[in-house]
Amino acid sequence: MPRNQQILLDNRPQGEATVDNFRLVATDTPALQDGQVLVRHHYLSLDPYMRGRMNDSKSYAASQALGEVMIGGTVGEVAESRNPKYAVGDKVVGMGGWQEYSVVDGNAPGLLRKVDTTHVPLSHYLGAVGMPGVTAWYGLVKIIAPKAGDTVVVSAATGAVGSAFAALAKARGCRAVGIAGGPDKCRYAVEELGFDACIDYKEHSDVKALAGALKIACPDGIDGYFENVGGWIMDAVMLRMNAFSRIAVCGMIAGYDGKPLPMANPALLLINRMKVEGFIVGEHMEVWPEALKELGTLVGTGKLRPRETIAQGIAAAPEAFLGLLKGKNFGKQLVKLI
Repeated sequence: MPRNQQILLDNRPQGEATVDNFRLVATDTPALQDGQVLVRHHYLSLDPYMRGRMNDSKSYAASQALGEVMIGGTVGEVAESRNPKYAVGDKVVGMGGWQEYSVVDGNAPGLLRKVDTTHVPLSHYLGAVGMPGVTAWYGLVKIIAPKAGDTVVVSAATGAVGSAFAALAKARGCRAVGIAGGPDKCRYAVEELGFDACIDYKEHSDVKALAGALKIACPDGIDGYFENVGGWIMDAVMLRMNAFSRIAVCGMIAGYDGKPLPMANPALLLINRMKVEGFIVGEHMEVWPEALKELGTLVGTGKLRPRETIAQGIAAAPEAFLGLLKGKNFGKQLVKLI
């Protein structure tokens, strides 16, 4: 059995996460038991939710255990199988974690899923046609529930979740406006992802300036907002929300290092009779087949052209992850392992 490099959570962050919170180890891969498969990971997914798991605090999911392999989505191929459902060479997506190989119970529901790479590249199953894409789909379709002609806005518009948002919104006849950091990301959002407009929060760097830019980009106000960031960006968006608007709360990356996230104008929730709903996409597995079908079609037909930032090798994962939390990635952040 092959030698396996793994990254463990060594200690919990005190404030901002650092590379010293992680530890790289090598271990022997155990021999397979009946029903198990050995998966060689090609790509590892890095996602903002992982930062919250590093804390030992109450959240929607259990904390990442110290001394254990960091949690994370993976795509790869079956290298060895003792399960009739899986053959060597099958391409699969799962939650193998920050390591080069994983041993998976092929009979356990939801742990491993075969994927077709004929029209969709394998790496996209960790992004646009995976958990991030389904996240965008659920927040837009099930919570914002737009009708044709609505204006919808998403923060972190060129990240893994935001990248899928415009194509999904345009398919429903909406005006789609993004918020992203820097002119290159905003240009990509409009020219490649299909946003009608994208606002650079680094240029419009306070609540008043961002709200002013939103007023120009959203002349009819905002009917739906997909929240990935929180903090002052959310404050600016709320100033432009319409009556009976909806906010889908997916993430609050501005507070992931433990900083408080006060809301400047909570009275707007009442004044505009807003619906605000947080969600965790893993709790809504019933929608995944429908969402993945639409997302796969959008990618296969070229209507969704997701971009990827790829770090090379398992040892690069911690640094790439910290960069993701600071917005250094462009599109989906991956680690290439093979």
